[in-house]
Amino acid sequence: MSQFSKVQDLVNSLEGDFEKFYDKGNQAAGTRVRKGMQELKNLAQEIRIDVQNIKNG
Repeated sequence: MSQFSKVQDLVNSLEGDFEKFYDKGNQAAGTRVRKGMQELKNLAQEIRIDVQNIKNG
């Protein structure tokens, strides 16, 4: 369950950068959003593998 908390924390930490990029056009914030989304993708993959391993015993 701690991995889910990591996902929540990561999404929450990106909120300001999303606003800066989409509302104000800040390009550096867009780079941070892309990096954060890549981290989110990797974390999601780890969770998927963990769930599959637990499911299969």
